[in-house]
Amino acid sequence: MTELDESRAKPQTDDVDEDIYAENGSIRSDFLAMVGAAIADRDLLFLRQNVASLHESELGDLLESILPDQRLALVKLLGNDFDLTALTEVDEAIRLEIVDQMPNEQIAAAIGELDSDDAVYILEDLDQEDREEILAQLPFTERVRLRRALDYPESSAGRRMQTEFVAVPPFWTVGQTIDYMRDEEDLPESFTQIFVIDPTFKLLGIVDLDRILRTKRQVKIETIMRETNYPIPADMDQEEAAQLFEQYDLLSAAVVDENGRLVGILTIDDVVDVIQEEAEEDIMRLGGVGDEELSDTIPETSRSRVPWLLVNLLTALLAASVISLFEATIEQIVALAVLMPIVAGMGGNAGSQTMTVTVRALATRNLDIYNAWRVVRREAGVGLLNGIIFGVLIGVAAGLWFQDINIGGIIAAAMLINMMAAALAGIMIPLLLDKVGADPAVASAVFVTTVTDVTGFFSFLGLATWWFAIS
Repeated sequence: MTELDESRAKPQTDDVDEDIYAENGSIRSDFLAMVGAAIADRDLLFLRQNVASLHESELGDLLESILPDQRLALVKLLGNDFDLTALTEVDEAIRLEIVDQMPNEQIAAAIGELDSDDAVYILEDLDQEDREEILAQLPFTERVRLRRALDYPESSAGRRMQTEFVAVPPFWTVGQTIDYMRDEEDLPESFTQIFVIDPTFKLLGIVDLDRILRTKRQVKIETIMRETNYPIPADMDQEEAAQLFEQYDLLSAAVVDENGRLVGILTIDDVVDVIQEEAEEDIMRLGGVGDEELSDTIPETSRSRVPWLLVNLLTALLAASVISLFEATIEQIVALAVLMPIVAGMGGNAGSQTMTVTVRALATRNLDIYNAWRVVRREAGVGLLNGIIFGVLIGVAAGLWFQDINIGGIIAAAMLINMMAAALAGIMIPLLLDKVGADPAVASAVFVTTVTDVTGFFSFLGLATWWFAIS
């Protein structure tokens, strides 16, 4: 190949824009094309200059955007230049796919350069055998820290915490503390607080860095430290820990074990990830799709959706059985068959609105036993008001449509009944599920839909049967 041909074959690094994103937030198609060409041509210079240098979140987006074979080839080509932190920014399926293709020696070397929380995030999904082999290659102190974090329950504060922190005894002076931070090499890259501990590592208090900088060197730490009122137990659920951050506007918080000893810290960047994950999880569960990810295969996606679709089918058969009870009435009055989906559909939508608000309020701990009945009364009032409004609207429309005031009155009454039922079901079902320990985000939708369908069909067709029987 001539020099001219070679220059045409390889991407030109000077033409690469610093911003890899298009206006819609996705990665630019021309950048993806250049990366694909560089991978095909094994152009290490381009990849090191324009891919290895990306921020971990940008590299994560790139990994999710390129084809699977390109993804694995890219990681192999970059070798030790590949930033393993990017794997914390991708779907679990992609993370496992990449890690499975990497030698354990390379993973161990990269793990040693990561913050402990990122290292745990990657290690926790590996097979036990691979995890132990990787941990065995790490320095003793680091290995102990990671093992301790991995021993805590999944989705707990202990799994999310960083084990790198700055801790000093209370009798040190400000000057000693400053000299320690300047001279000690094994400290976190960034931190905003210094923790005060006793010889057993029991947490005594904290000192903010700005307080350190504003205090004279000879002043002792114990005179300027403040008590930390919000230490987080290591076994606390990560969602509850995130709520503490939100409630008290924390930037970081100490994580302690059952004896009150300092074992790590949670920082706001980790908590933001937790909030996003928990919100996404609630939304997915409300739709009955579980832990589905965009990178999942067709069989995996289908398998996650089938169970609740099956439950939904059974509840739909229950609603259909209600309709079959009034088969004779429907045969006589065709208008009922035309109008009854409206009653059930409006009830289902109204119930979903109430259910969504309730499930989110339960997840954020804004709804509890102390204000539950007040919210129930409010939702019942909303259901009554909406039932009157839409009952009148559909009653007038149906009466004019079929030139029958009786049809209009029946559907108006049924609409009122079903809107009330929808409001009550939308709040009571999640509350009851939460009370018995079930996840309301998972099961509420199916049951609320069943209530609104059955109530809608039964009230509409039952009222019609009764009314035309006495007329």
